[in-house]
Amino acid sequence: MDRKYNFYAGPAILPYEVMKKVQEELLDYNGIGLSVMEISHRSKDFINILEAAEEKIRSLMKIPDNYAVMFIQGGATLQFDMIPMNFLKGGKADYVNTGSWAKKAIKEAKLFGNVNIAGTSEDRNFNYIPDIALSADAAYVHVTSNETIGGIQFHTFPETGDIPLIVDMSSDIFSRKLDITKFGAIYAGAQKNMGPAGVTVVIMRNDLVDKGPEDIASMLSYRTYRENKSSFNTPPCFAIYIVKLVMEWLETQGGLEAIEARNNEKAKILYEAIDNLSLYKGAAEVKDRSKMNVTFRIYPEELEAKFLKEAGEQGMIGLKGHRSVGGCRASIYNAMPLAGVKTLVNFMEKFEKENK
Repeated sequence: MDRKYNFYAGPAILPYEVMKKVQEELLDYNGIGLSVMEISHRSKDFINILEAAEEKIRSLMKIPDNYAVMFIQGGATLQFDMIPMNFLKGGKADYVNTGSWAKKAIKEAKLFGNVNIAGTSEDRNFNYIPDIALSADAAYVHVTSNETIGGIQFHTFPETGDIPLIVDMSSDIFSRKLDITKFGAIYAGAQKNMGPAGVTVVIMRNDLVDKGPEDIASMLSYRTYRENKSSFNTPPCFAIYIVKLVMEWLETQGGLEAIEARNNEKAKILYEAIDNLSLYKGAAEVKDRSKMNVTFRIYPEELEAKFLKEAGEQGMIGLKGHRSVGGCRASIYNAMPLAGVKTLVNFMEKFEKENK
């Protein structure tokens, strides 16, 4: 089969080696004569998968023992509710409004307490990271590390002192080294950079887990997931299995330091093409450009449809920008090979020569 270069923002590209491994083990996992999709979540075989996935996440991110690693369903969108439901409690939280996903989180948080917009870039259609003014009495500070639609990314995070910093890291988790101790919690839907849709990884300091209310539905309490090792009910077994394989793949690539260097190289090559070719213009402020989701426009704009059509014919799919903003977007997550970015740049150069 002739694989295409997948530039979709999510569900997104998975490492080819991982997909091959899934294919090989689909009907018979580890010689047990059954698929991972068929075995009990209480079986030793799946418990081994779950524990290995957590161990590899901890190892790659250097997560201390005072943090819980939990596998939860409902996507990052459920976390928009679970975070304020557990920690806002009618009080006040600071939210930084950097785009569509931050706005969704803000909308949900307002159901549970007061939301202070500590910074917003809505004035320029979310194409930059705003200045931030934090409250002294916030229960927590919430930011979205990478906005897939606007193509902007926090390259450094705000210092919040004793106030927990909670980050939606759905589209750039595992793309770079981080000091986990700077965060109260990180959460991420798997389908952009670590696995298929269906599981969300939540990494949370244990003292925050303990602060969650007692009078809350079991499936909405972080304490439930921590104390039951993410298996209070049937977890998304197959998705967790693939997350484990992606973590193993990251190890073979040299870990987060190596993958960060590769991501920097891919982003540099693509942004240089956008800046140096006359047909293209980057959508995000240069200093805040995302290394995961590269957004750009083509001028004259009537050439965009032709660009997307011809790119598709050349085996590059998913380059259309989000429907809310238009333009073009190349998502170059961890699993996007350098060759894919170079193929896109070569096409961009050829397209410009033929359409100037």
